[in-house]
Amino acid sequence: MEPIKNSGTQASAVFFARVARRILAQHVPPDLRGATVLLPNYHVAQPLAQALSAAANLPTLLLPQMVTLKDWALSIPLPTPIQPDSQRLIALYQALRERRWFADADLWSLSRELLGLMDDLTRHHVALPESAEEFSRQLAQAYQARSGQSMQFEARVVHELWYAMAASGELDGVRAYQQRLAMLAQQVDRPLYVLLASNLSVPETHFLEACRARVAVTVFDLREMVADVPDCALLSRSLQHAAESNDLRSDAALLQKQSDAALSRPSTGSGRTSRELSFFGAHSLEQEARAAEVQVRRWLLAGKQNIAIVALDRLVARRVRALLERAEVLVRDETGWTFSTLSVSTVLMRWLDALQSDFYYQDLLDLLKSPFIFADPSATDQGASTRKQAVYQLEQLVRKHGVVSHLDAFLELARGEREVQTALVRLRQAAEALQKNSNTLSGWLRALNESLSILGVLQGLAGDEAGAQLLQALQTWQHELAADNTRFNRAEWRHWLAQQLDENTFSDQSIESPVVLTSLASTRWRSFDAVLLLGCDDTHLPNTDNGSVWFNDAVRSTLGLPTREVKLAQQRDDLLALLAMNDTVLVTWQASKNGEKNLLSPHLEMLRTLHELAYGDDLAERELDALLQDAQIRLADFSLPDKAAMPAPAVPPSLISSRISASGYNSLVACPYQYYARHMLRLNELDEVREGVEKRDYGEWAHDILHHFHQQFPVLAEHARTALEDALQHISGEVFAPTVERDYLARAWLLRWQQAIPAYLDAQLKSEAEGWRYQNGEVPFEMPLNEGLTLHGRIDRVDVQAEGMTRVLDYKMMDAGKLRNKLKEPGEDVQLACYAHVYEADEAAFISIEKDKVVAVAPPQDIQELAQANIERLMKVFEQMRNGAALPAHGVEEACMYCEMRGLCRKGEWSPSLDPSDGTTSHSTRLPKDVSQVAGYPDGRGRISPSPSGGRVGKGANHE
Repeated sequence: MEPIKNSGTQASAVFFARVARRILAQHVPPDLRGATVLLPNYHVAQPLAQALSAAANLPTLLLPQMVTLKDWALSIPLPTPIQPDSQRLIALYQALRERRWFADADLWSLSRELLGLMDDLTRHHVALPESAEEFSRQLAQAYQARSGQSMQFEARVVHELWYAMAASGELDGVRAYQQRLAMLAQQVDRPLYVLLASNLSVPETHFLEACRARVAVTVFDLREMVADVPDCALLSRSLQHAAESNDLRSDAALLQKQSDAALSRPSTGSGRTSRELSFFGAHSLEQEARAAEVQVRRWLLAGKQNIAIVALDRLVARRVRALLERAEVLVRDETGWTFSTLSVSTVLMRWLDALQSDFYYQDLLDLLKSPFIFADPSATDQGASTRKQAVYQLEQLVRKHGVVSHLDAFLELARGEREVQTALVRLRQAAEALQKNSNTLSGWLRALNESLSILGVLQGLAGDEAGAQLLQALQTWQHELAADNTRFNRAEWRHWLAQQLDENTFSDQSIESPVVLTSLASTRWRSFDAVLLLGCDDTHLPNTDNGSVWFNDAVRSTLGLPTREVKLAQQRDDLLALLAMNDTVLVTWQASKNGEKNLLSPHLEMLRTLHELAYGDDLAERELDALLQDAQIRLADFSLPDKAAMPAPAVPPSLISSRISASGYNSLVACPYQYYARHMLRLNELDEVREGVEKRDYGEWAHDILHHFHQQFPVLAEHARTALEDALQHISGEVFAPTVERDYLARAWLLRWQQAIPAYLDAQLKSEAEGWRYQNGEVPFEMPLNEGLTLHGRIDRVDVQAEGMTRVLDYKMMDAGKLRNKLKEPGEDVQLACYAHVYEADEAAFISIEKDKVVAVAPPQDIQELAQANIERLMKVFEQMRNGAALPAHGVEEACMYCEMRGLCRKGEWSPSLDPSDGTTSHSTRLPKDVSQVAGYPDGRGRISPSPSGGRVGKGANHE
């Protein structure tokens, strides 16, 4: 045979050599085919074959049959078909639904748990009493309690369902395995060699007992073999001692005695054993993940080609994998990820969410943004960029018009956008395939498949490895359940599907990597160049959560079912096997969580304490800690300038716009950096879809009402007061009607507006008595200020007098006192000044409409002088920006309170010595002094209002 690459460690070689010598002592090489070796997993075959080759010392060797017991049993055909667990689950669900024992319970989860309990009873040959009453008494004795009503109900549930399932006569997976083992035991005709690291199940133990009556059976139990190896004996004793005691202090004397023998063993000189076992206690999840990533890369640089990450904490493992992949180190995952965590399932569930929510806009947009939708040839011809643009257009329309749900509403909204319309029409066609409210599970899956085909999702999933496995799983479930006629409503089917996706896993077989992510149970008899034990705190090792609400340990012990102690012992055995088989192991855990101490696993804490008593070394990994601290210091040094100073960027001429609105000018005055981020870098947040009524909605409705009213009644004095009130009430009802229809709370805003109607009519009639007449409303404007800058916007209202005087007005749904404060400092709010300049107005004012008060608020300064000064300042600021002037983030807290750019300027992280509010800021970090003076800040500082409307900055606060 060809030489096999050595992937084992020095420790594992001892155990494999012993197994090889024993097999060769019973069989004459080079032909070992007369033996069968039962493996815990197929990863063990290679090092065992290598050990046999080395021990035989022959150029050619015919290896024995090496197989796992489960695969060997599957080679035995059965005369009757096996009922899939999916069918058994439905039978249990139907039984629970018919009996109505659990009115508000999650029947699918309860059915799955009961299915596991039934399998446990079968697996361990538990025979229940014939009557539920006798079973109830047996449970009461186990619980050491009186057989009450709840005890009788629990007994009735299990007993009745157990016999109902048994009466079906169907052969389930557990019974099939037992039958195959029994048939296989009658056919075994060659000696068996069994490699164990923990106890076998009851059926497997019975199988070996039956085989011993026919052939020689030799068991290599790693737990026993470890005790004979001096370097591993301490491992075995410490882990066993940890299982028997939890008080380390009281056991110090005993541990000292156990360490005396170890002290006589040769040392490496540093106090450590020949094994490279070390511990790293992190202070956060991120630090643990980064430590793991750094250590894996160090091992790779050292030439290690077989590295295992044993994931006890899957959350940390996910982060470690992301960090390694960012460093271009792929990870081969043996444990797999549940389908529910993968993007291929997300597109499926988002589709069902969209149907259930009547195409709620977030579900709809998430669905359309999936890379798996519209992947069929007809859609592919349009191009991915075209489809992305269509989704972007739809999102802009949705956010602009505030459409929340209903596919028909989106179709109406997208009228004229051909690509968007095409996508929405396909959604409607696919929705028709899933219109039924009741169907069998197989029928639901068939309808789902049809709808996914219409959406082009099937083609998208087929091109992805995880997607292909998901499609195969869906087809398998549909085939298994084809004969079942039980009907389920849409909600029951959705819950079943979500649970199936959460129970089944995807394993990526395409990755080849020296780094493997695996579980503790999967490492039995396996050896690696290095092992990283991840997440070894006392909540993950041992893992005491059995996920069951049925029966405590006393009952399970009485019935002959595995108890918590059995499962804990199995984890302890697996840990012992891993440590014994591998020389290089790093243990990590979070030594503190949320500022509180988090304990290491008691198994490993005992081992570490034992080593410290024996060698004076607690096995802490200090070199790795130093590497992480150095990386953190260098990261802090790198980011120091950003943290220390207020940002004040100079803008490239290509980013300087040739257009500015009044609200943009207000942003520039409030904080130049805010204007830079919003309007130059175009980092404005997308408009939010307002699902509830907000004050800015109220302001927009009021503007709309008054515009329609004055267009219909330019001069109020020509009409009766009652006719004006009736007309204004009627227009108000029409404007509010669509929102009131879908949101009852909008009626409160309508009542608030109606409260202001009499006061508004009084104010307008008074204005007309003073000679003012309505000329126009909602007036857009584009006004060139110079060759490189245009002022644009929309004026709420323009009034005129017979003498030729003009007045611009802007409606504000806020208190008059706040508006006076905004206008008190010249140049602080520029909106009225800009509008006055556009129309060369003689007067300008805000119209404050607040409850039953309507007041005109005008600037205290001469409006024409104020307008001219503000326009000159605006042109000068843009000239200075073009010449390289900086745009500092010197807005005060009022301006920053609602600013969405605060996370970009990081104002809270500035050094106090460089905060502009303390008056020590250097001249170079500000706009030129003369610009600050024109802005109304003689000393470069002063009060600034966050926005003209007093609302949230950057999200439609200004009505232009």
